[in-house]
Amino acid sequence: MATSIPAVAYGGGVQSTALLVLAATGRINFPTFLFANTGDDSEDPATLAYLQRYAKPYAAAHGIELHELRRVRRDGAVETLWGRLTRDGSRSLPIPVRMSNGAPGTRSCTADFKIMIIGKWLKQRGASRDDPATVGIGISLDEIERVNRRMGMPYEIPVYPLLDHDPPLRRHDCAGIIAAAKLPIPPKSACWFCPLKSPRRWGEMRRDRPSLFRSACDLEALLNARRNMLGKDPVWLSRYNRPLVDAIPGAQQTLPGLDGEPGVGLCDNSSCFT
Repeated sequence: MATSIPAVAYGGGVQSTALLVLAATGRINFPTFLFANTGDDSEDPATLAYLQRYAKPYAAAHGIELHELRRVRRDGAVETLWGRLTRDGSRSLPIPVRMSNGAPGTRSCTADFKIMIIGKWLKQRGASRDDPATVGIGISLDEIERVNRRMGMPYEIPVYPLLDHDPPLRRHDCAGIIAAAKLPIPPKSACWFCPLKSPRRWGEMRRDRPSLFRSACDLEALLNARRNMLGKDPVWLSRYNRPLVDAIPGAQQTLPGLDGEPGVGLCDNSSCFT
């Protein structure tokens, strides 16, 4: 029997914000939402701004608990994904950088900074293999293939309220639900330096948020300086096998057909890109 902890893994994007509206209006029974923050220096600033300005006040006004969770080390210090990547002497490469063949590398960021953080909160409140928590996942019909890629954890029973809705909801339906609640549509949620970002979104960042784009270029250069010292091949934040600053033009110069990319927007714990 499932525990009495029904919670939504809140990513801060369109689908999970639609779940927030559905919960606030009594259409689904999820009084708790959990946002695993990879770091104020790591999450997209637009997502964090939406969380503080709109999502948290809306949740509070409707009796929904929206908890912002962070990764805390044993010494009590908060660890961020950016901090792990840039720490002096660090060889950690937890994000899915593009390898020399253009394929994304192995990542641990989702597990370490999303899945485990939400899991720790649930287990502290009694979720276990024998009494699992019910966890709502914001996957819509137009990305239903993600359901089979998501690995359920022993302490949870994942459910998909957008798919269980009659009729099942697509992303544009979720945007309509949010707009009907008189909330602005949230931006896509992800770490601002995530290598799974599409060329179009990189181009938009270069055009609209040039300082953030320069920081991403600096990160890529830092990672490759370290790999060069170790005698390893370079890695990239885009699929083009060259530095981000050279690979990505401003959005107004982006060629048609570069706005899609296999695998983009797919996060295996449903906490990112939803």
